[in-house]
Amino acid sequence: MQFIKPDVNINFIGKRKIAFIVSILLILAGFVSLIVHKGPRYGIDFAGGTLIQIKFTEPVKIKSIKSGLNALEMEGSVQTFGEHDANEYLIRTEKSIATDQEFSSTLENALKTSAGSAVEIRRIEMVGPQVGKDLQEKALFAMFYALLFITIYISGRFELKWTLSIVMAAALMGAVYIFSMLNVSIPFLIGTALVVSLVLFWFLELKYAMGAIVALIHDVTITVGIFSIFDKEFTLPIIAALLTIIGYSLNDTIIVFDRIRENLKKYHKLELAAVINKSINETLSRTLLTSLTTFIVVLALFILGGGIIHDFAFAMIVGVLIGTYSSIYVASPILIAWQEHGKKKRG
Repeated sequence: MQFIKPDVNINFIGKRKIAFIVSILLILAGFVSLIVHKGPRYGIDFAGGTLIQIKFTEPVKIKSIKSGLNALEMEGSVQTFGEHDANEYLIRTEKSIATDQEFSSTLENALKTSAGSAVEIRRIEMVGPQVGKDLQEKALFAMFYALLFITIYISGRFELKWTLSIVMAAALMGAVYIFSMLNVSIPFLIGTALVVSLVLFWFLELKYAMGAIVALIHDVTITVGIFSIFDKEFTLPIIAALLTIIGYSLNDTIIVFDRIRENLKKYHKLELAAVINKSINETLSRTLLTSLTTFIVVLALFILGGGIIHDFAFAMIVGVLIGTYSSIYVASPILIAWQEHGKKKRG
């Protein structure tokens, strides 16, 4: 199925500098938001604490709910949840509370008295602070290892440098493991390892791997920044969404890279920029079809999926849009930047 004409010739590469400026502005906006908010807003999965979802039989004021919590000496935030007329609320506290049957009964009675309405406790989730910290670290490791394994695959498939990429990835994983045992800050450690990875890609001339990884880091960074701008929580489902975005964006990038590799052999007399632009245009129909069908699904989840899956769907919507954009305007132009650097070096 094609809804883009086969002979279409849009000058994507000619607009790459504008695209770079857009990407830089989005990344800077995300960093500014993270600084203003003093980092990501972690959910109880990562920060620890207690989450309680309640449902009243009729509308009540948040002030009345807080009054009931104060009677139990519980401090926390209260917000509406789900549809406007669902009369459901989320209670978050920073303390990890022993949530047995006696606690549930006491809380139910206190809220019923303060709000003047029957209440149902729908779920209670409790995460200790140490467990939350461990989950943070494991989430960072999951994304880092995913990027490294992608490096091995890209380097082996497009540049036939399986041994080199495996040795490099193993050395980085070993170094990260050793330093993590020495109680080095995990976010700092992962960030440093990614920078070192990009430097190694440059010196080892793993240009396809570098293009793919830069695009993936670009996608995750912008998604995290947008989450911070909208002040949304980071939870385990959001980490799952980020890993899904990495896989989705990589799929788009590989499709374009495959066509670039084929066309470099077929049109070896053309300049690299012309070959890349031709390759992007030839795969444009497939890229847009994949993106459109995925976007419709995640949009349906966002609108109809309910409060539980709302943030996950939002992350996926952002990821699909940014992932499609990066496979065209970030991953492929890295190859041109590489060639220009090579020309200067030879000159």
